[in-house]
Amino acid sequence: MRTGQGAGNGRRGIEVRHLRAFLAIADEGSVTRAAARLHVTQPVVSRTLAALERHLGVRLVDRSTHHLALTPEGLAFRAKAVTAVGAFEEALDPGRLRHRPLRLGHAWSAFGPYTTPLLRTWQHRHPETPLELLRIDDRTAGLARGEVDAALLRGPVDTPGLVTEVLFTEGRVAAVAADGPLAARTSLSLADLTGGAVVLNTVSGATTPGLWPPHARPAATLTVANTDDWLAAIAAGRGSGVSGASTAQMHPHGGVAYVPLDDAPPLPVLLARRDGPGHPAFPRLAALAREIVAREQRTPPGGCAR
Repeated sequence: MRTGQGAGNGRRGIEVRHLRAFLAIADEGSVTRAAARLHVTQPVVSRTLAALERHLGVRLVDRSTHHLALTPEGLAFRAKAVTAVGAFEEALDPGRLRHRPLRLGHAWSAFGPYTTPLLRTWQHRHPETPLELLRIDDRTAGLARGEVDAALLRGPVDTPGLVTEVLFTEGRVAAVAADGPLAARTSLSLADLTGGAVVLNTVSGATTPGLWPPHARPAATLTVANTDDWLAAIAAGRGSGVSGASTAQMHPHGGVAYVPLDDAPPLPVLLARRDGPGHPAFPRLAALAREIVAREQRTPPGGCAR
């Protein structure tokens, strides 16, 4: 596959190898590691990236820091490159792409109580296509950047270029220090948390001050960048938090107690994909996710799903 304006302008066309080199750099964060992955030399990768950037007329990779990072233009181009390379491989060898691992991202709590049934059932039914569950601390769990093929997300997602489907909703819980006064309560309200600081995961979390009425916002907020730091801050008594009920199951912590919230709106759990051609196994993943939710929700407490 080659693009360009023809030989008359003196510019060489762009081939799939240019896109593969760029994606390797984006994945590895290093020209050296990208070269090793592609089995070529480092200068070859550098020249290939430079040619792609000249063709596009934008800088895709920021080389000003020790660790390479994608520029905003590079982040936007990454999703397009993933789609283009995937379509090219599918056209040449349909079976190859079907056997490529299906990467399912999540920022926290994955598929909640349905995570294990999803993974086990997929392995049983589709052993030819590995399902890789990847935690990525990003609001779209790496989907918008092309790091995964699909993602399980929580809360409203307004990122352009994504298609989402609500699979189920879950109640919200308060996360409080296990040795604090609120931990002994059987339930809490949002107002019970406003007397102290509220810990917010501003990178991948779904809770914002907007969850509270304007006249009853928390006294203070503490921001963190991932679930691990969120749990550590709460366990240390630096504040309380709000999350989906699945967090209690997926992220137990000896220093944190999870207490149901009576008046918080439910949290939607979404399956998301990029708009456009994607992994050919995605429709099967979506169908299985719906099936498991329906099946598990029909199972009575203490019963067995059939």
